[in-house]
Amino acid sequence: MTRILVFGASITYGAWDREGGWVQRLRKFLDEKTLTFRIYNLGITGNTTKELLERFEFEAKQRFKLKERDDRIIIFSIGINDSQFVISKNDLRTKPEKFTENIQKLIGLAKKFNSKIAFLGLTPVDELKTTPTSWDRDKTYKNENVRKYNEIIKSVCKENNISFIEIFEKWIKSDYKKLLEDGLHPNSEGHQKIFEIVKDFLIQNKII
Repeated sequence: MTRILVFGASITYGAWDREGGWVQRLRKFLDEKTLTFRIYNLGITGNTTKELLERFEFEAKQRFKLKERDDRIIIFSIGINDSQFVISKNDLRTKPEKFTENIQKLIGLAKKFNSKIAFLGLTPVDELKTTPTSWDRDKTYKNENVRKYNEIIKSVCKENNISFIEIFEKWIKSDYKKLLEDGLHPNSEGHQKIFEIVKDFLIQNKII
């Protein structure tokens, strides 16, 4: 049995996709292929690395039995909320140095459970719709900040020999705005694209 835990925020959860998001699409793909995989969607809307650190170890322990010898894979899809700029604070929600520290801590905790760890890169935003956002006029998302935090994740992964799945640089060169529902969250087409990227990564690395 192979257990795949996917930790993240609303994009992981599957917001704005009638099929449940890219994680659910991956589960459906694997269920049709084999029944030897168990996928757990552990995305919570609004989470930053701070909130994820607060719940990660407890959540993982509930799904990984330490005495079992099953294969274990942890995928993190986190960081876009950390890159958020809060107008009332005139500051980023999570400062870059703290974000770097949090990503390092997540890797350290994940290594307690297994060595197969991957980070999914961040997705670009449509700034016409996210500066500010329609659901909270105090919050903004800019590609300059999203790219900076994406690079931090990539750098920390490289330092720790952890797999990083690039999305931002691939999407930013294309007509990516058509893949977004509200400027931030992917629509169904966007979730399908993410699913395909993750699926290809897992196949290429002989994980599935």
